[in-house]
Amino acid sequence: MTEPDLVLGAMYFGTRVDEATSMALLDRFVDQGGTWIDTANCYAFWADPSGVGGQSETVIGRWLAARPRGRDRVKISTKVRHQPTTPGRWPESAEGLSAAAIREGVRKSLGRLGTDRVDLYWAHAEDRSVPLAETVEAFGELVESGLVGRLGASNHAAWRVERARQLARARNVAGFTAIQLRHSYIQPRPGAPLAEAGHQLMTPDALDYARSEDLALWAYTSLINGSYTRSDRPLPELYDHPGTARRLSVLAEVAGEIGATRNQVVLAWLLRGDPAVAPIVGVSSAEQLDEALASRRIELTVEQRRRLDDAW
Repeated sequence: MTEPDLVLGAMYFGTRVDEATSMALLDRFVDQGGTWIDTANCYAFWADPSGVGGQSETVIGRWLAARPRGRDRVKISTKVRHQPTTPGRWPESAEGLSAAAIREGVRKSLGRLGTDRVDLYWAHAEDRSVPLAETVEAFGELVESGLVGRLGASNHAAWRVERARQLARARNVAGFTAIQLRHSYIQPRPGAPLAEAGHQLMTPDALDYARSEDLALWAYTSLINGSYTRSDRPLPELYDHPGTARRLSVLAEVAGEIGATRNQVVLAWLLRGDPAVAPIVGVSSAEQLDEALASRRIELTVEQRRRLDDAW
């Protein structure tokens, strides 16, 4: 896999982040060398009065249409699985991963994005009500048709990803080459439930699996919604354990040594790890974007990384 890079998360583009600001952020991201933009067909139905979503893809599509050669300068990552089919009824009306839902999902995403291809298409979450072989074959057809470049599994158990890859090999179709999970420098208490419906943590098993199989790793909620640096956004209670205090202490030390923010050290730690991870960063201002992009230039020393890794 190619070296991971920072990914611009566009979840709230077109809803909580207005269209003009969203387009300015996309311009700024690309002007500073950013490539990957991550969205989903369901973003952000919970912030959308209609309760359906699709605004993020729509804004990205308008941005692409307004920028000469814009599509050639970026790679688009989007997802299928969570979009409500009935407004206000989620998760019971979520589209799922049947062959029909996948085909319809990509068709509508391409329409909103105004493009003929998606570079990386994700199964946003598992759907165990559908035979896995049906899902695998439908995704493989999208690659074969040229509508999709690569496939990824978001919020999937590692064993399900491996089973899907086995099925893809047996059927001679493209399989998953990327995994996306929730991951950051500090970790919740073992066994503590996540408040966000559908979120799945990146476990040591998933990290080891990705490293062994040379799968690309993407991480969402990598900055824990601003909790590393913002006093108005304290860490959720599930992070309240001794390991968090030790990790935050080392994080602050390293940030002070290199003159960076704690956010930047977290992102650099992810980008240069073993295995390396591509962090998805959601921003709503130019200042937040510039802070995140600057992390790509940070090189942690071997000793600094050891201290960060060993703090538990």
